[in-house]
Amino acid sequence: MVTSKKGSALTLVMHASVLFLVILWTIPTAGLFISSIRDKDQLSVSGWWTALSTSEQRLVERALDPTHQQFEEGRWVIKGNLMGNSDGEVVRFGVSSLQPEAHAVGEVVDRKGKQIQVFANGDYTISSDEEMSGRRGDRIFFTAEIPPRFTLDNYREVLSSEGLGQSFINSLTVTIPATIIPILIAAFAAYALAWMKFPGRALLIAGVVGLLVVPLQMSLIPLLKTYNLVGEFFGVGSKTYVGIWLAHTGFGLPLAVYLLRNYIAGLPGEIIESARVDGASDFDIFRKIILPLSFPALASFAIFQFLWVWNDLLVAMVFLGNNEEHLVLTGRLRELLGSRGGNWEILTASAFITIIVPLCVFFGLQRYLVRGLLAGSVK
Repeated sequence: MVTSKKGSALTLVMHASVLFLVILWTIPTAGLFISSIRDKDQLSVSGWWTALSTSEQRLVERALDPTHQQFEEGRWVIKGNLMGNSDGEVVRFGVSSLQPEAHAVGEVVDRKGKQIQVFANGDYTISSDEEMSGRRGDRIFFTAEIPPRFTLDNYREVLSSEGLGQSFINSLTVTIPATIIPILIAAFAAYALAWMKFPGRALLIAGVVGLLVVPLQMSLIPLLKTYNLVGEFFGVGSKTYVGIWLAHTGFGLPLAVYLLRNYIAGLPGEIIESARVDGASDFDIFRKIILPLSFPALASFAIFQFLWVWNDLLVAMVFLGNNEEHLVLTGRLRELLGSRGGNWEILTASAFITIIVPLCVFFGLQRYLVRGLLAGSVK
């Protein structure tokens, strides 16, 4: 009975921990999505958690110029609205940048012989006893309470940008081969390290584990120099897809070999020995037995490699450059942000557009993920 209570308590704690982790990872994603459909003006002044509440914004608009004035009841008058087609309510206003909230709505303010009055709905009136002159209207500073606004304009701006379709195809051209090639190479290497006996096998396994901790940034420059030398020798240009395929293959192989070797080493040895007794060669065993049984591990690595290559920008910039012909999706979306990267509405919408394909891959293969990662960890 005591054991049952301890087991139920442990299960409850485990479920609560998993739920906490799920919520912890879901909140940023939800915030990113909410930000991507918010109005860009509201997004720049308030966080996504305030999306359903009224936001207070400090704005400035220039009134109509004197060519719009009319003579009414013995005075020259200019009438307009600060809010345009937007919903909202003006709470304070000013006629100077030093005091943008100096006056309450409805208050009449004297400025250079003119009387300025702003109302809560955004209507304003500028009047004068004498005919007004000038080429531009007066600036009016105001603080308005704006109700929440949601829009799909952010997605329309990203999807309608020039060259996005070509960049999407370029990303697929890079990602698919850069996922398949290391899987094929690693599968052969993993089988050899797991079931074939040869001198130095333990050292090779230790070397693979050691390569897992090598930072990618440290190897980019020597790798690029080596590739350029080889390219000059064989007459192959440096800015080609072959270079980035080989680069991603090299960066992904250590993890691929490590995962697949652990999984293949955990397969029942009796099956392999029986196949050898029946006269099957190592290649036949690998092709007919190992590959079908290793699909969970292959799928788990395919998820990691696909996500890594699809979201990569650094390696793509180094091996493909910024030319329009080879620009990948992450590079294209980076250019949409502008030189200062302050267009948050573009950033959030772009983030959700880029994760559509990885999400499809993840949900299509996620049932194999845990099985592949835990393979070989428990005997």
